[in-house]
Amino acid sequence: MHVNFPKAFAFLTEMDLSELEAGPHEISGKDVVATVFTKPAKTREEALQKFECHDKHIDIQVCLQGKESIAWKPRGACKSPKGEYNQDKDVGYYSDYPDTFFQLLPGQFAIFFPEDVHAPMIGEGEIKKIVVKVKI
Repeated sequence: MHVNFPKAFAFLTEMDLSELEAGPHEISGKDVVATVFTKPAKTREEALQKFECHDKHIDIQVCLQGKESIAWKPRGACKSPKGEYNQDKDVGYYSDYPDTFFQLLPGQFAIFFPEDVHAPMIGEGEIKKIVVKVKI
């Protein structure tokens, strides 16, 4: 577990997430930041265009409204990087096919460490979610 997880989970459990406005919310300076957004869901094919991972952050992704599927594969099993890793945005992409897809319903969450390649926002309609970035 990461030392900043208690701060992230305190925010998620103590705040009325349904009332949070869209946009960024600092939890602990730049070390723990949450972003709330509502966006149209993507098809699997669209989402897999950005099959992503991060080096400097852990993602805690919470579904607030809608039904979201997320693609996943361990980074160590990915063999096809898609371009160079973007250090400034802390994101790298792969063109590998995921090992699994799983679903999040409102109130459920997933945690993605640097070893987790993931493609969120798969579904239909709009999905409202909060992504908490925990700096490593």
